[in-house]
Parts: sequence; structure tokens; C-alpha cells
Amino acid sequence: MKKVAYDCDVLVIGGGIVGLATAYALTRATPGTRVTVLEKEPGPARHQTGRNSGVIHSGIYYRPGSLKARYAVRGAAEMVKFCAEYGVAHEVTGKLIVATERAELPRLHSLVQRGRENGIPVRELGPAQITEYEPEVRGLAAIHVGTTGVCDYSAVAERLADASGAEIRYGAGGEVVQIDRRADRGVAVRTADGSVVRGRVLVNCAGLHCDGIARLTGDDPGMRIVPFRGEYFELARPELVRGLVYPVPDPAFPFLGVHLTRGIDGGVHVGPNAVPALAREGYDWSVVRPRELAGTIGWPGSWHMARRHWRYGAGELRRSASKSAFTDAVRRLLPAVRPDDLVPAPAGVRAQAVLRDGTLVDDFLIREGARAVHVLNAPSPAATASLPIGREVARRAFEALRLARGGAG
Repeated sequence: MKKVAYDCDVLVIGGGIVGLATAYALTRATPGTRVTVLEKEPGPARHQTGRNSGVIHSGIYYRPGSLKARYAVRGAAEMVKFCAEYGVAHEVTGKLIVATERAELPRLHSLVQRGRENGIPVRELGPAQITEYEPEVRGLAAIHVGTTGVCDYSAVAERLADASGAEIRYGAGGEVVQIDRRADRGVAVRTADGSVVRGRVLVNCAGLHCDGIARLTGDDPGMRIVPFRGEYFELARPELVRGLVYPVPDPAFPFLGVHLTRGIDGGVHVGPNAVPALAREGYDWSVVRPRELAGTIGWPGSWHMARRHWRYGAGELRRSASKSAFTDAVRRLLPAVRPDDLVPAPAGVRAQAVLRDGTLVDDFLIREGARAVHVLNAPSPAATASLPIGREVARRAFEALRLARGGAG
């Protein structure tokens, strides 16, 4: 058999924070590992990574023992250390989770217990203590989580790219159009500029397009990405909020509700509202890609999800269509806010994995195929957890490399 000339040992598809953290973990664990990253955009972190609110999550929300809980708690501490080491703007601010209705109090208490199970220090607050932290915020009770912070995740991604030493191909040279995966010969990827990149092992960190990349590889991901647009506003009077203020989340959904986040630049983000996007990169209602929309509508899980959660979805759509309704949601936490305080800000799109039965995957999902590792669900808190996620994906990629080297490749 003719010997294959490999361009790299590990070929990573996706230049968001998870793909770049994987490249960083690969080269740090075994210096000399040749890594190539393919990214269809002209630079890193152009989608989920660069369009979130910049929060370093504590891990308090996530089921004890889950990947989200373990990696967020560990990742938050590591992210603060990484930012300090690499000169990335960051701040550990702490945050309030505020109950505004009596029905939310049992859920708030459950969060206290969950935080303690996850090893996160929390402080319970009454109404007067809430105003000590946030003078304009009102609630029946709250908890203060001291380990939450903010940072510039786009800058983190850039530092990861540089520090990894990986070859990174952007633009048409990084846009995947075809994958030929052979168990005995590795993976050959054709890109939009006509070039072919050959690797021993493929790692799929394609975010909004990860299910499509898995299918191109020849693996059935068993899920589909259903994109949800997160709509944000900027607070015209940022002095109303000192730090981070969140509502008590509904445990039936992976979304945290409309919250207030003072970013590293001093501005206050308000949102997100979560509505179905009409394209994988549908950052506005005007962005419609019929083929992608047909793929979402044609997935049985989308219909099961819609039937199960239509009331929640109707509320999100109402807040999307009506600034007054959105303002009312914010006023539950911040009564002083007025409609003209809310200035539209760039939206993000969450890559949410949905199973065939309509289940919204609530944990990180990583699956393997022959010579391939697929990251199939890595929405929030994936940026916070990116360093531990990257190490886990790298571990699996090294195992795939070991098996490949034991064979003909």
C-alpha cells in the first residue's frame, strides 16, 4: 500500500474557543504533535465564542457530576489563571441570582444546595442585603456567587491560537466541503479553495455545523443542531447595575433567562431572549437559509420539542417582537429600567443539540467514530469550560492516534 503523506497528526475543524483549546491541549500534552485547524471565517471566535456576554460561569446551575458541572467549576478557575498569565482583560465580579416571586424561592434554595454539592461557595441574601450589592435591584431573596467573573473570550481564543503553535487556515482554505475518512488511511478534507488537507485523526469542533461535519465524516451524530438566536440589548444607563444579576432559571430549559451583565468594557448587556433562528448563523430575522431551515423543520426532534415547550417559546417570541414585553421582563429585576434605556446590541446564536425524541441535550456531548472525535453539544458554559473540554477532546484524539498508529496509518 502506498504510504500516505499526512499534513498533520490531528486535523481540528472549527476555530472557536473549544477547537482552539483542543489544539492548545494537544500541543502542550505532547510537544511535536502536528495540529492543523480549519476555520471558514477570516479569524477565530466569530460565532458563539465572540458573541456571548463574556461571563466566566461558576458552575452553580449544572447537575452535580455532569460534565458541565465538573468542567465549569474547574474551567472557571483555569480561565481566570489563563487570562492573568496571557494578559487577557478579566475580572472576578461575583453575581446575584434573584428570586422575584414566591414560587421561585424553592428553586433558589435548590440552587444553594446544588452550589454546595458542586463545591461553590454561596451566600444567601434577604431583600436588604440585595441592595447592598445592587442598589437598584429588587427581589424577595437572592444568592451571591463569588466565583463568577467576566472576560474577553475573543482575546482568549486569539491567545490559544498563538500559544498552540498549530497551523490555522482561515477563510476558503478553512471551509470544509468534503471529507473522505478511511479507517486504514486517515482523513482527507477538501476545502472551498480546492486544497486537500490530510490528517491521521479528525476532531470536529464545528459548533453550529458540528452535526453536518459528523455526517460528512460518515458518522451518524444521533442529534441535530437547532439554532436559537439570543437577542441582546445594551443598557443606556450602565450605572443602574454594578455587576451581574440573574433571575432564577427554569430547570426545564437550558436557557438562563434575561439577565444583566456588566462586561469587561464597563457596558451592561441585557438578555438574551432565546428564539428559533432561521439559519445556523441567523443573527437577525432577515437571515433565512431555506436549506438549513428545512433541515431543522425536517428533524422529528424539532416538532417534539415545539409541542413540549410551546408556551415557553411563545413568551420568548413575544419578547422578541415587543420591546415593551422585553422591558417588563427586565423590570422584574431592575424596576428603574425604561424602554429607551435598552439599545439594540449584536445577537448571538446558540448551537443547541436536540435528540430525535425532542430532548434538548443538557450536558456537553462528545462522541467518537473511527479516527474521529465529534463535539456535538457545547453551548454555554463551554467558553468557561473550554480548557478542560479541550483536554478531554485531546485525550480522546490521542487515543484515536494510538489506535491509528497501531494499524496501517
